[in-house]
Amino acid sequence: MSNRYSFEFFPPKTEVGRAKLKDTRSQLAALNPEFFSVTYGAGGSTRDNTRDIVLESKNAGLSVAPHLSFGGDEESDILTLLNDYKAAGIDRIVALRGDIPSGMGATRQVYAKELVEFIRKHTGDHFQLEVAAYPETHPDAKSHQADINFLKAKLDAGANSAITQYFFNADAYFYFLEDCEKAGIDKPIYPGIMPITNFSNLARFSRNCGAEIPRWLAQKLEGYGDDQQSIIEFGAEFVSELCHILMEGGAPGIHFYSMNQVEPIKSIAEAVMSSHPAG
Repeated sequence: MSNRYSFEFFPPKTEVGRAKLKDTRSQLAALNPEFFSVTYGAGGSTRDNTRDIVLESKNAGLSVAPHLSFGGDEESDILTLLNDYKAAGIDRIVALRGDIPSGMGATRQVYAKELVEFIRKHTGDHFQLEVAAYPETHPDAKSHQADINFLKAKLDAGANSAITQYFFNADAYFYFLEDCEKAGIDKPIYPGIMPITNFSNLARFSRNCGAEIPRWLAQKLEGYGDDQQSIIEFGAEFVSELCHILMEGGAPGIHFYSMNQVEPIKSIAEAVMSSHPAG
């Protein structure tokens, strides 16, 4: 299997942010990734912002994969969006779970499996569907095995492959792959990689999404204090090495969470792609 590389963006809320994203996108496009993914905000203007950036990227000649969830949107809205994407020639979607508000003010979770089934029902095999995977277990999962069963259900429902939550421990990914294989999962699982540029932000993100920062790494980053440059330099070195370990260990490629920044992701990606070229 050939190596696959991709980059993720989020939709900026300002004109300045949009202009910056165009520059970031053009610089990362020079690396010829398989696709760019764009995260999704449900409902109204946030959803439209995602769609606008997706369509604009597609018009610029790039392969782009919008994120999609049922969060608060009617099925008819999702279907319209799917048809818009299909008409624009977009052929890949990242399908995620969402929360639907009920009349009582509570929410009903709509799992990604239901969205995968919905997309397959209405668009057949047009879209390559990516789903999320969690090597360190989703924070809401009842158990590690239950989380793997959820992943298997999403893939069995018609998803083609999975992209993981970011992690900093390669063993977590490799043990996760072993457990997935034991569960009968045979579709590719691409590691998601997050750059290290700001320790306090990273610590907050990681607490919220259940990603573990190894104690030694946290201590090392904390030790730099306000020396942002040293954090960035060490972070790039550490994450580059993590990517090499993953690729040497048989990962099918890497999905880079760019945070809408060119660096350090571009340098990290160039390093790993030079030793493990895309096929």
